[in-house]
Amino acid sequence: MKNNLRCTIALLLLALAHPCAAFVVEEVVELPVTVKTIYGKSVSHPFKVTVFHDNAVHRSPFVVINHGRAVKKEDRAKIGRARYADISRYLMGKGFAVFVPTRIGYGETGGEDVEDTGSCQGKNYPPGYEAAAEQTRKVLDHARSLPYVDANRGLVIGQSFGGATAITIAADNPQGVVATVNFAGGGGGNPIDFPEKPCRNDLLTRMFADYGKTAKIPTLWVYSENDRYFGKERPREWFKAFQDAGGKGEFVQLPAHGKDGHPSFTSNPTAWKPAFEDFLRRNGF
Repeated sequence: MKNNLRCTIALLLLALAHPCAAFVVEEVVELPVTVKTIYGKSVSHPFKVTVFHDNAVHRSPFVVINHGRAVKKEDRAKIGRARYADISRYLMGKGFAVFVPTRIGYGETGGEDVEDTGSCQGKNYPPGYEAAAEQTRKVLDHARSLPYVDANRGLVIGQSFGGATAITIAADNPQGVVATVNFAGGGGGNPIDFPEKPCRNDLLTRMFADYGKTAKIPTLWVYSENDRYFGKERPREWFKAFQDAGGKGEFVQLPAHGKDGHPSFTSNPTAWKPAFEDFLRRNGF
């Protein structure tokens, strides 16, 4: 392991398939990164990454899961250390090594808000997603360096802000990433003050169109009908802009779930797993 990584290892015995399941390692590593804010300021700050892998598997495909972004600063601090324990366990059952970053400005990583995209009418979206994407690239570099990872079989997925970050990554076509999955991705949403009306939708549409110009890898976009952050129609506009610009993608509309379908990634996995698993199969996982 590289000298600039500090890790704490906990061995967990998980019954993944049968009583003789192997030990699974839950490891916390800290990776250094420098990102730029919307204001052009360079910020260097280490961030934590939770890693799950089966120590009996010698070569696994890998997946990076990016969390979303709460509207309020205090809620972003409450994230603690991102793990997505249930979904990580599910993905391990599919054979993946799982990497879950807690990005700068959130939970145990702390630091300033490098993903701020400005006021509602003064939005500048790309720098916020680029800051998240740069952290994701660091995770990809780390994952590909590990002996138990198949460096040529990676997947990047994310929820909300993290979902849009998955499309940012797709626009880069990074080495080893076969596909990306966007769960309810977007920005500028506020389900309380202006539900289903994200700030400066025109700029979001333009951003996704720009991503489509360079993205070459397959993408999957998954949204619920009753997404209180973005509504039903705007995500389709973003997807169309991405696709019309040359991006490769598939759009899946999930049924309404509860009072707000935005968190369906964690609250309604039975709805998205069939389309997700079909997407995995068709892309060689």
